[in-house]
Amino acid sequence: MMAPPRIGMYPGTFDPITNGHLDIVLRATRVVDRLIVAVASNIGKSPLFEVDERVAMVRRECEALNRPHGVEIEVRPFDTLLMHFAVASGANVIIRGLRAVSDFEYEFQMAGMNTRLNPDVETLFLMASERCQFISSRFVKEIGWLGGDVSSFVSQRVKERLESRWAEARGKMTVE
Repeated sequence: MMAPPRIGMYPGTFDPITNGHLDIVLRATRVVDRLIVAVASNIGKSPLFEVDERVAMVRRECEALNRPHGVEIEVRPFDTLLMHFAVASGANVIIRGLRAVSDFEYEFQMAGMNTRLNPDVETLFLMASERCQFISSRFVKEIGWLGGDVSSFVSQRVKERLESRWAEARGKMTVE
Protein backbone atom coordinates (compact mmCIF):
# COMPACT_ATOMS: atom_id res chain seq x y z
CA MET A 1 0.00 0.00 0.00
CA MET A 2 1.35 3.41 -0.97
CA ALA A 3 1.76 6.12 1.64
CA PRO A 4 -0.46 9.18 1.16
CA PRO A 5 1.28 12.07 -0.58
CA ARG A 6 3.06 14.50 1.70
CA ILE A 7 1.40 17.84 1.02
CA GLY A 8 3.30 20.64 2.69
CA MET A 9 2.12 24.13 3.46
CA TYR A 10 4.58 26.97 3.97
CA PRO A 11 2.57 29.88 5.42
CA GLY A 12 3.73 33.45 5.80
CA THR A 13 3.02 37.07 5.09
CA PHE A 14 5.83 37.31 2.51
CA ASP A 15 5.84 41.11 2.62
CA PRO A 16 8.01 40.93 0.56
CA ILE A 17 9.26 37.46 -0.29
CA THR A 18 13.01 37.28 0.43
CA ASN A 19 15.87 35.02 -0.56
CA GLY A 20 15.46 33.43 2.88
CA HIS A 21 11.85 32.48 2.08
CA LEU A 22 12.92 31.05 -1.27
CA ASP A 23 15.64 29.02 0.42
CA ILE A 24 13.00 27.42 2.67
CA VAL A 25 10.71 26.81 -0.34
CA LEU A 26 13.48 24.99 -2.21
CA ARG A 27 14.51 22.95 0.81
CA ALA A 28 10.89 22.05 1.55
CA THR A 29 10.60 20.50 -1.91
CA ARG A 30 13.07 17.84 -0.71
CA VAL A 31 10.66 16.58 1.94
CA VAL A 32 7.17 16.95 0.45
CA ASP A 33 5.48 15.72 -2.71
CA ARG A 34 3.59 18.99 -3.24
CA LEU A 35 4.07 22.40 -1.63
CA ILE A 36 1.48 25.10 -1.06
CA VAL A 37 2.96 28.50 -0.29
CA ALA A 38 0.16 30.10 1.71
CA VAL A 39 0.17 33.91 1.68
CA ALA A 40 -1.59 35.29 4.75
CA SER A 41 -3.69 38.44 4.57
CA ASN A 42 -2.38 39.39 8.02
CA ILE A 43 -3.71 42.93 8.20
CA GLY A 44 -2.38 43.09 11.79
CA LYS A 45 1.16 43.39 10.42
CA SER A 46 0.23 46.41 8.24
CA PRO A 47 1.73 44.93 5.08
CA LEU A 48 3.45 47.13 2.52
CA PHE A 49 1.80 45.16 -0.30
CA GLU A 50 -1.81 44.02 -0.63
CA VAL A 51 -2.36 40.26 -0.49
CA ASP A 52 -2.96 39.98 -4.26
CA GLU A 53 0.33 41.79 -4.93
CA ARG A 54 2.17 39.49 -2.53
CA VAL A 55 0.60 36.40 -4.11
CA ALA A 56 1.71 37.62 -7.55
CA MET A 57 5.27 38.29 -6.32
CA VAL A 58 5.53 34.91 -4.57
CA ARG A 59 4.12 33.13 -7.62
CA ARG A 60 6.63 34.86 -9.92
CA GLU A 61 9.55 34.05 -7.63
CA CYS A 62 8.52 30.40 -7.23
CA GLU A 63 8.09 30.01 -11.00
CA ALA A 64 11.66 31.28 -11.46
CA LEU A 65 13.10 28.65 -9.11
CA ASN A 66 15.08 25.75 -10.50
CA ARG A 67 13.19 22.87 -8.88
CA PRO A 68 15.45 19.83 -9.10
CA HIS A 69 12.93 17.65 -7.29
CA GLY A 70 10.05 18.30 -9.69
CA VAL A 71 7.70 19.10 -6.82
CA GLU A 72 4.64 21.14 -7.75
CA ILE A 73 4.56 24.50 -5.96
CA GLU A 74 1.21 26.23 -5.67
CA VAL A 75 0.76 29.76 -4.26
CA ARG A 76 -2.54 30.60 -2.59
CA PRO A 77 -3.81 33.41 -0.37
CA PHE A 78 -5.62 32.71 2.88
CA ASP A 79 -7.39 34.70 5.57
CA THR A 80 -8.62 31.96 7.88
CA LEU A 81 -7.15 29.98 10.73
CA LEU A 82 -4.05 28.23 9.35
CA MET A 83 -5.17 24.78 10.47
CA HIS A 84 -8.56 25.22 8.77
CA PHE A 85 -6.81 26.28 5.56
CA ALA A 86 -4.34 23.39 5.81
CA VAL A 87 -7.13 20.81 6.19
CA ALA A 88 -9.20 22.38 3.39
CA SER A 89 -6.11 22.26 1.16
CA GLY A 90 -5.26 18.66 2.05
CA ALA A 91 -1.95 19.62 3.69
CA ASN A 92 -0.58 17.22 6.26
CA VAL A 93 2.70 19.04 6.99
CA ILE A 94 3.24 22.68 7.99
CA ILE A 95 6.70 23.96 7.05
CA ARG A 96 8.22 26.67 9.20
CA GLY A 97 11.62 28.33 8.83
CA LEU A 98 13.78 29.14 11.83
CA ARG A 99 16.51 31.78 11.79
CA ALA A 100 17.45 32.10 15.44
CA VAL A 101 16.64 30.85 18.92
CA SER A 102 14.16 33.73 19.28
CA ASP A 103 12.19 32.33 16.32
CA PHE A 104 12.10 28.91 17.95
CA GLU A 105 10.22 30.02 21.08
CA TYR A 106 7.40 31.61 19.08
CA GLU A 107 7.26 28.80 16.51
CA PHE A 108 7.34 26.13 19.23
CA GLN A 109 4.30 27.70 20.89
CA MET A 110 2.49 28.00 17.57
CA ALA A 111 3.26 24.37 16.68
CA GLY A 112 1.86 23.26 20.03
CA MET A 113 -1.34 25.18 19.46
CA ASN A 114 -1.67 23.84 15.92
CA THR A 115 -1.15 20.28 17.15
CA ARG A 116 -3.88 20.80 19.73
CA LEU A 117 -6.19 22.06 16.98
CA ASN A 118 -5.34 19.18 14.63
CA PRO A 119 -2.93 16.40 15.70
CA ASP A 120 -2.99 14.91 12.17
CA VAL A 121 -1.02 17.86 10.73
CA GLU A 122 2.70 17.77 11.56
CA THR A 123 4.92 20.83 11.87
CA LEU A 124 8.36 20.57 10.31
CA PHE A 125 11.01 23.16 11.20
CA LEU A 126 13.74 23.92 8.68
CA MET A 127 16.73 25.88 9.89
CA ALA A 128 17.67 28.82 7.72
CA SER A 129 20.75 28.29 5.61
CA GLU A 130 23.85 30.03 6.88
CA ARG A 131 23.65 32.63 4.10
CA CYS A 132 20.00 33.48 4.96
CA GLN A 133 19.91 33.40 8.77
CA PHE A 134 19.78 37.16 9.19
CA ILE A 135 17.29 38.02 6.42
CA SER A 136 13.84 39.21 7.42
CA SER A 137 11.17 41.05 5.44
CA ARG A 138 10.99 43.67 8.17
CA PHE A 139 14.72 44.46 7.90
CA VAL A 140 14.60 44.44 4.10
CA LYS A 141 11.83 47.05 4.17
CA GLU A 142 13.61 49.17 6.75
CA ILE A 143 16.99 49.05 4.98
CA GLY A 144 15.45 49.83 1.61
CA TRP A 145 13.24 52.64 2.88
CA LEU A 146 16.32 54.29 4.38
CA GLY A 147 18.21 54.05 1.09
CA GLY A 148 20.25 50.90 1.68
CA ASP A 149 20.93 48.27 -0.96
CA VAL A 150 18.65 45.22 -0.57
CA SER A 151 19.83 43.39 -3.70
CA SER A 152 21.51 40.60 -1.73
CA PHE A 153 18.31 39.91 0.24
CA VAL A 154 15.67 39.80 -2.52
CA SER A 155 15.49 39.09 -6.24
CA GLN A 156 15.89 41.92 -8.74
CA ARG A 157 12.13 41.73 -9.49
CA VAL A 158 11.20 42.15 -5.84
CA LYS A 159 13.77 44.93 -5.40
CA GLU A 160 12.17 46.83 -8.29
CA ARG A 161 8.68 46.39 -6.75
CA LEU A 162 9.98 47.69 -3.42
CA GLU A 163 11.65 50.69 -5.03
CA SER A 164 8.46 51.49 -6.93
CA ARG A 165 6.37 51.27 -3.73
CA TRP A 166 8.80 53.48 -1.83
CA ALA A 167 8.79 56.06 -4.64
CA GLU A 168 4.96 56.11 -4.47
CA ALA A 169 5.05 56.53 -0.69
CA ARG A 170 7.63 59.31 -0.85
CA GLY A 171 5.56 61.05 -3.53
CA LYS A 172 2.50 60.98 -1.27
CA MET A 173 4.55 62.38 1.62
CA THR A 174 5.75 65.25 -0.56
CA VAL A 175 2.21 66.12 -1.70
CA GLU A 176 0.75 66.14 1.82
